[in-house]
Amino acid sequence: MLQQTQVATVIPYYQRFMASFPTVHDLANAHEDDVLHHWTGLGYYARARNLHKTAKVVSADFAGEFPDSVDALEQLPGIGRSTAGAIHAISNNERAVILDGNVKRVLSRLHCVQGWYGHTQVAKTLWQLADAMTPPAEAGRAADYTQAIMDLGATLCTRSKPDCPRCPVQSHCLAYANGEVSAYPHSKPKKEKPVKRTQMVLLKNQHNEFWLEKRPASGIWGGLWSLPEIGTDANPVEWCEQILGQPAELQHTLPDYRHTFSHYHLDIVPVVLRTDHSPNTLMEADRQLWYNTLKPASVGLAAPVKRLLALCA
Repeated sequence: MLQQTQVATVIPYYQRFMASFPTVHDLANAHEDDVLHHWTGLGYYARARNLHKTAKVVSADFAGEFPDSVDALEQLPGIGRSTAGAIHAISNNERAVILDGNVKRVLSRLHCVQGWYGHTQVAKTLWQLADAMTPPAEAGRAADYTQAIMDLGATLCTRSKPDCPRCPVQSHCLAYANGEVSAYPHSKPKKEKPVKRTQMVLLKNQHNEFWLEKRPASGIWGGLWSLPEIGTDANPVEWCEQILGQPAELQHTLPDYRHTFSHYHLDIVPVVLRTDHSPNTLMEADRQLWYNTLKPASVGLAAPVKRLLALCA
C-alpha cells in the first residue's frame, strides 16, 4: 500500500484491510471483488491484484510462509527489488538493500546526485550508494537501519519542508553544506500530459439501481466495476436504445470534471439516463450488475465512478 502512496493516506485503508484479511490465507481465499472493494479510492489498483495473487501463491505453494530470500521474494507478483529487500531486512533482520522513494531523496541530498532518478544511470548510481551505506551483515541491525532510513525520508528529509536542524546526518549532507537542499532530488523533466475525453453513462432502472460493467483485468482500473463509457460524439439515448432494444429517457447531465492519472488527464462528461428495462436481462457472465447505492455491493469501484454514484444517490 505504501508504494506510491503516503503513510497518512494508507493507514485507514491498512486497518480496514487487515481487519478483513488478518492472515495470508484469508486474503488468498477472498474474492477479487472484495479485495478491490477494500482498495477503492487508494489508486494504483494493480497493487491490490498483485497482493491478492501473491497471497494465493504463498498460501498454496509456501504453506503460508513467505520465502526467506530476496531473489525468491522478487518472483512474487508485484514485488520488485526494493520491496523484496525491505521485506527481507525487516522481517528476518538480514542484510538487504532497499531504494524506495524516501531513500532516493535522502541519498540524492546526502551525495548531491545529479539528474532525475528515473534515468537509468542515475538509478544505477543510487543503488550503488544504497548498497555502500547498508551496514554489513555482521553488524546485526539490518531491520533497524532499513526502517530508520525510510523513516528519515518520511519524517525529516521530506520533499517540501525538510527539517534539517533535527536531521541526525546533517553533518554528512553535501546538499545541506552547499545550501542546496531544495534542489535535490532533481525533478522529472516536465512533459505536457495529453487529455482524453469520454462520456460516462449513469443508467438507472426503476429500482434506482445503476448499471455497472466490469473492466478487463489489465489496463486502467483493471478488474474494477465502472460505468459504461462512450465517445463524446455518441448520443447516449441512442446508444442505450441500441444496447437495450427499448427506449431510455435522458434525465440530466452532471458537471464535467477531470480525473488525472500519472500519464494523462481524463475529462469525464457524466450523463444520467433512466430505463424501465428489466434488470435481469442485462446480466451476462458476471460482467454486468445493477448497483444499489443504498445497499452497495462489496465490489471495487474506480474513484470517479464512486464519486458520480454518490452525486446521484
